[in-house]
Amino acid sequence: MNLKLTKPIVFFDLETTGINIATDKIVEISILKVFPNGNKESKTWLVNPEMEIPKESSEIHGITNEKVASEPTFKALANKVNELIGDADLAGFNSNRFDIPLLAEELMRAGIDFDMKNRKAIDVQVIFHKKEQRTLSAGYQFYCGKELEGAHGAEADTNATYEILLAQVDKYGDIGNSVDTLSEYSTHGERADFAGFILMNDEKQEIFSFGKYKGRTVEEVFNENPGYHNWIQNADFPLYTKKVLREIKERMSAPKDTMTDAEKLKALQQKFNLR
Repeated sequence: MNLKLTKPIVFFDLETTGINIATDKIVEISILKVFPNGNKESKTWLVNPEMEIPKESSEIHGITNEKVASEPTFKALANKVNELIGDADLAGFNSNRFDIPLLAEELMRAGIDFDMKNRKAIDVQVIFHKKEQRTLSAGYQFYCGKELEGAHGAEADTNATYEILLAQVDKYGDIGNSVDTLSEYSTHGERADFAGFILMNDEKQEIFSFGKYKGRTVEEVFNENPGYHNWIQNADFPLYTKKVLREIKERMSAPKDTMTDAEKLKALQQKFNLR
C-alpha cells in the first residue's frame, strides 16, 4: 500500500549539538521530499552551529567541530531549507518531540516565521512504539529486514524513516495510509506548541502543562496574572512557545465586532494590562 498523499510530505532528520530545544543547534539536516505522484527530492547539509559540539554528541553522530568548521551556518541555509519544505506535511522519527520543535526554533532564530497551522505531522517512532516498542535500527531490521548502515547519520536515518513508514502502512491495516490518519495515530496528545509547554484540553482551550499554573487555561492565567506572560517572554523558553503565547495574548485583547460596548471596554483594559 502506497502513502495516500494530497500534497508533498517531507521526511527529515537532524543531528545536533544536544537535546535542549531552546539552546542547542543543528549540525546536519537531511530532507527527503515525497510528492503525491511518487517523485522525490532530497538534500543533505552539514551545518556550522557556531558553538562547540560536545564530545558526547560527536561520539553519537560522528560530526566534530573540525568537520563543520567551514560549513555554512543554519542562518545561511535557512531560506533554502524553508523553500524546500514549502507547505509540505512533515514526518520523522521522534520528530514531534524533538526534530520539529528544534527545526522551528532554528528557522525562527533565522527570522523565518515557521508554524504548523496548515500542515500535518507524522511521527514514525510513535507508530513504532505503539506497535512494537523498538529503536530506529531495530525498527529498520523488523520492518524492512535490513541492517541500518550509517545509523546516526542524518541521511541514513531519514531514508530509513521513510522506508519504515511505507512498511508500517503495509503491515498495519488499522492505521490508514493518508497523512490525516497517520498524523492522528502518531500524536500522543494535542499540543498548542511544539515543545509541549502548552497543551489543549477537551474543550480545545490552551492550558499550561508546567509550573504553578499547570492544568489551567492560558487565558485564565493571563487574566489573573498579566505579568506571567512577560516572565515567559523573558525566560529560557523556545521561541515557538513564546510565539504561541503572544498570539493568545493578542487574541484576548482584540475587540470583536460582536462585542457589546462594555465587553469592548473590558478587552481594551485587558490589552493594556497584559503589556
